[in-house]
Amino acid sequence: MKKRSYRIEKLTLKVGDDDIYGVMCLPNVEKETYPTVILSHGFGSNAESCKPHAKIFAANGYAAYAFDFRGGGTDSRSSGATTEMSVLTEAEDLTAVLEQVRTLDYVDESRVFLWGASQGGFVSSYVAANRPDDVKALILYYPAFVLQDDARARYPNLDDIPEIENLWGTELGAIYSMDAMSFDIYGVIGNYKGDVLIVHGDKDDVVPLSYSERAATVYKSANLIVFEGGGHGFSDRIAEAAAYSLEFLQAHTT
Repeated sequence: MKKRSYRIEKLTLKVGDDDIYGVMCLPNVEKETYPTVILSHGFGSNAESCKPHAKIFAANGYAAYAFDFRGGGTDSRSSGATTEMSVLTEAEDLTAVLEQVRTLDYVDESRVFLWGASQGGFVSSYVAANRPDDVKALILYYPAFVLQDDARARYPNLDDIPEIENLWGTELGAIYSMDAMSFDIYGVIGNYKGDVLIVHGDKDDVVPLSYSERAATVYKSANLIVFEGGGHGFSDRIAEAAAYSLEFLQAHTT
């Protein structure tokens, strides 16, 4: 049996008294430090959806940490309930993860990247804008910048937001929609001046491509890769998307 070029270790981090469950994928090639990628999953999901990408990154010389947001989905192994989750609580989680990962002995703190898919992309872009000096570059897959407009469409007035709502089979608290409508993401993300890679399909029926096209004009330095015929998720194009990501990462680490 061929030996894997990476290894996987469980790594639990903290947000206050709460646990953040995660896995660190590490190259089998021993080095003093590694450039590092922190991967954030989408709405209702968990770290398992990020692991295929994390494994590819680790096999190519990067430490890659994938974690479950608190209440990020019904199968989350981190603390918290879905009714307590919002993009801002997830931003708090990712900020805490970023701070702790940067202190690990084997992490090159000058070369830490954020990678986020869908809602995880929204959250990664928000955190990068608020911690620009800590993020070497940013990779976004079909980032869910639409979620604010979606919330406003569901609830034109804040008073319309129910205590509990069910969205795509996930039970949410009022905090989810309230936090989503509390700011304009496009007024935030431009604070990040580093390089950004955005990968998005032109047949995405969850997050229309136009939202990434707008983001690409807001960022100082963004490259938008459009997958013709691509929907939301890229489950059948992981290798292709990862190739673009690796090319982008290597341009910032060599």
